[in-house]
Amino acid sequence: MVHPLIPHVTDLAHPLAEALGLQLVGAVFHTNQQPPILRVDICHPERDISLEDCEQMSRALEPALDAVDIFPDAYVLEVSSPGISRSLTTDREFISFKGFPVTVIAAEPYAGQQEWTGKLIRRDENTIQINQKGRTIAIPRALVTKVQLEEER
Repeated sequence: MVHPLIPHVTDLAHPLAEALGLQLVGAVFHTNQQPPILRVDICHPERDISLEDCEQMSRALEPALDAVDIFPDAYVLEVSSPGISRSLTTDREFISFKGFPVTVIAAEPYAGQQEWTGKLIRRDENTIQINQKGRTIAIPRALVTKVQLEEER
């Protein structure tokens, strides 16, 4: 479940990331921590994220968040790269990670399953296709809620 403040955070963070030549991957507000942690994940369209990229984004986002004053209490802002266990969302990511192991999660069961693990073949307009032990599985995109990279086993 997405915290209700996350849409406000992403609305603020998107243009700031773009101005720095970065892309916003996502944001999560961990309220189970003391103080709560607002984690903002960024990526660069052509290279790995550097510590300097994270610092620049943090320096741009922190005053913007303070100015709108949407957080009632103290929190920690954490800007980082999403790392390898990340969700695939963009066309570029689906092309870049072709052949990598992924888990596909559906909103409701399809062909008797709600979760599949295999090597990514492709994403087209209608399906996410994976190779599962030599067999191609095509899951309707309309049902897919998440495609996440997995570590090689």
